[in-house]
Amino acid sequence: MYETTYIRAASLDEAVAWLREHEEARPLSGGMTLIPTLKQRLAAPSHLVDLTHIEALRGVSVAGNVLRVGALTKHAQVAASPVVASAIPALAQLAGLIADPQVRNRGTMGGSVANNDPAADYPAAVLALDAQVVTSQRRICADDFFVDTFETALEPGELVTGFEYPIPLRGAYAKFRQAASGYAVVGVFIAQFTGAVRVAVTGAGASVFRWLDAENALGADLSEAALANLRIDASTLPDDSNGSAAYRAHLIETYTRRALQALLAQPLRQPA
Repeated sequence: MYETTYIRAASLDEAVAWLREHEEARPLSGGMTLIPTLKQRLAAPSHLVDLTHIEALRGVSVAGNVLRVGALTKHAQVAASPVVASAIPALAQLAGLIADPQVRNRGTMGGSVANNDPAADYPAAVLALDAQVVTSQRRICADDFFVDTFETALEPGELVTGFEYPIPLRGAYAKFRQAASGYAVVGVFIAQFTGAVRVAVTGAGASVFRWLDAENALGADLSEAALANLRIDASTLPDDSNGSAAYRAHLIETYTRRALQALLAQPLRQPA
């Protein structure tokens, strides 16, 4: 690792001030991506600004028809939260599928989403649920947040502080795991809202994306029959050691059907 200066921020304002003062500084929450990156000498921040003691960035609550999750909330806490399980069961289930127990007890929702790994799980939930990403400066719609591989709409010195998830009528997540890492080779999240269905795919592109053809088909007919003849264009998908483009296309189609089956097995939630 390169030499760096460690700073423990006592408040959000202090953390933002440090990040703005030092152009090469990086925020540190769970460190599940940043620390391995430093060890491999793929990054050399001048300062590490530790966010883990900022209590305002933690917690889970429901207000009206919105589930709010603080950026420093750990994966294990999301998975075990009765509030999350009651509001959006699929989000709790997704969190329980992330990596392994060690990562789930250290990694945070904010760190994962801000990193925007193309095979991460949370981006599928954020995008399918049409969440608002709350930052130290503004609110960013999910459709505008994810830009490209490890790239988001966040500006320098801007920190994710939390998430506001509209509570759907029903939601479901289905994932084909990479055996060693637990990352998604393909993950599909389907969310049903009044008058709309959103389908987000992770693990199969430069970044998470919406499968609009599936959304249109399910919006017209929310049944397995709507997906029977639906195919995704394999030429748009990656071809790498985890699977060929054709294989990933097959996985997307298969896991979209599985997510839909799980969704249809649930009772409809009554809007607040």
